[in-house]
Amino acid sequence: MRLKSVFIFILSCSVSLLLQAQGISSQYLSYIERYSGMAVDQMLRYKIPASITLAQGLLESGAGMSSLAREANNHFGIKCGSAWKGPYVLRDDDARNEKFRKYRSVAESYEDHSRFLKQSRYSSLFALSPKDYKGWARGLKRCGYATNPRYASLLIDLIERYDLDKYDKFKSSHFHMDYSSIDRHLDSEQLPSHLVYRNNENYYIIANTGDTFESLSEETGVSARDIHRFNELPKGYRIQAGDVLYLERKRKKAARKYKNVPHVVKAGESMYDIAQRYGIRLESLYVMNNLPADYAVSVNDCLRVR
Repeated sequence: MRLKSVFIFILSCSVSLLLQAQGISSQYLSYIERYSGMAVDQMLRYKIPASITLAQGLLESGAGMSSLAREANNHFGIKCGSAWKGPYVLRDDDARNEKFRKYRSVAESYEDHSRFLKQSRYSSLFALSPKDYKGWARGLKRCGYATNPRYASLLIDLIERYDLDKYDKFKSSHFHMDYSSIDRHLDSEQLPSHLVYRNNENYYIIANTGDTFESLSEETGVSARDIHRFNELPKGYRIQAGDVLYLERKRKKAARKYKNVPHVVKAGESMYDIAQRYGIRLESLYVMNNLPADYAVSVNDCLRVR
């Protein structure tokens, strides 16, 4: 190894050891270098401190290394909520299989984060100075952005450890982006072709004319194969308008309120119709009622659904 190479190697090791001694992560520094311009740009557009945006991005995404960030470009841990009808991914968080928003790019995630904070729930934050990062951090926790009781102190620690508040003083940004396509895309997420409903702790949609498994997969983020499988449909089935289609695997039993409340079969109903109505698996409906797989229900049959 040449003397110059040895010197560079020793220098890099020394810097790395010094950063570690100070509690500084090179991975975090890389994230800040990469996205600081984007955070400043969002601050200039929405009046949200760049330090807060960067600290939240670092914390929520593990400096861009979390599976949610890598697979869904979601850097702020934003869940779907009732307003989001676009693609999503499932992750265990406060509960199992919660739905988190999925974006086409990190820029979309940053833009949606700013829009998310413009909700009335966070309106009190915008009375604060964009340079008051401590007030913003405590306000985010107070408004319920995160459940971690130490959320505010974690943000403040990151801002002070990495001097992120220096970005709050920027009057312009080297980061310039055309947001028109992002605006159109995010706006379209608020105007879905399908509303998402909930039944027996399962999400479902009602099919429209012309829907296919592939088009619904693109809209919901659930694979065509899973939509087919979750709804126990036969091979080669074509979606019909009015079909109830669950976006996750159905439960084995109906909701608790149906305990000791049998379903009385009406004219035209099938076992499959009843299973879809209560959000339960067809196989479970047969098992609960001790019925053979080829049983055909009759009007006024009483079936257990829980």
